Amino acid sequence: MAGRSYSSFLIAISLLVLVTFSNVAEAYGSAKLRPSDCKPKCTYRCSATSHKKPCMFFCQKCCAKCLCVPPGVYGNKEVCPCYNSWKTKEGGPKCP
Repeated sequence: MAGRSYSSFLIAISLLVLVTFSNVAEAYGSAKLRPSDCKPKCTYRCSATSHKKPCMFFCQKCCAKCLCVPPGVYGNKEVCPCYNSWKTKEGGPKCP
């Protein structure tokens, strides 16, 4: 009987760890977004720029392709590898 309660305890701890890590991943933007999540995420991402229209255009384009928007209003692109690696013809970053 002691083995059964120990197994139940391990399963409960494992589930708790999985839920915790999934919440952390979602908080940092690495979880896959739904296309409907792009506009609100990009609105926040572009909130600090004076070039809102082009920022929103490219952010939404990048989000639609990558299903990820980095957290914050600037930087943190390493959280979204697809978003980070998409470049313009000139080699600059395509995604804001």
